[in-house]
Amino acid sequence: MHPVLFHLGKVTLYSYGFMIAVGILVGLFLARRQAAREGIDQDKIIDIVFYILVAALVGSRLLFVLMNFGEYAAHPLDIVKIWQGGLVFYGGLVPGVVIAIWYIKRLGLPLWQVADIFAPSLALGHAFGRIGCFLAGCCYGLPCTVPWAVTFTDPRTLALQGIPLHPTQLYSALGLLLLFAFLLFLRKKKTFQGELFWTYLFCYAVGRFFLEFLRGDDRGSVLGGLLSTTQAISIPLAGISVVMFLYLRGRGTKKHGRR
Repeated sequence: MHPVLFHLGKVTLYSYGFMIAVGILVGLFLARRQAAREGIDQDKIIDIVFYILVAALVGSRLLFVLMNFGEYAAHPLDIVKIWQGGLVFYGGLVPGVVIAIWYIKRLGLPLWQVADIFAPSLALGHAFGRIGCFLAGCCYGLPCTVPWAVTFTDPRTLALQGIPLHPTQLYSALGLLLLFAFLLFLRKKKTFQGELFWTYLFCYAVGRFFLEFLRGDDRGSVLGGLLSTTQAISIPLAGISVVMFLYLRGRGTKKHGRR
């Protein structure tokens, strides 16, 4: 829709980068506020976010570049232009989670309690990011004839131009906003630490798997084109989420029983 928000001299503000920044700031604000309520040092939350962002940005960009290697091989300097679009969530998930676990343990904080503090922020921040995708035109959908189809016309857009497309970016943003609301509701009723985090990952993985059937951009493929790369990642991620959910719930039940 609007890949560029405005130009100020030689400075260009890209909508994708702007919405990513807004998502990070909003998510950080909510996480710090919840941390204070639970007696966790807010400054440590900022430190954790910094390390996660660095790992996630590098990983998400690297996976996107690998999935579009031909394009970036011809224009290698474009690899660093993340503000124009081109981050794969799953590419940042693994390094982000690994770094988060390492640093949270290094700080001596309760791992799954902190993960639950971050879960709603991740969903909300990601929703802002998907709106940025819509504005930039990346992650676009298949051609369609539904009444709410979107036609991209800006020559700077990353989407197909002049063709009505499924607004998959907005589908994803809406799903993430609903997930954010659900996690806030679940927070009041949770029975064990880690419940929100693994619920978030499971719901996102399942939603992402089905949304992929409406995506029109190239995301790579596996099994002879049967599944996209992200669908292939979604399946084990959903399985791991269920296993960890049941494991942590069982461990929490045993601890409660011993009391």
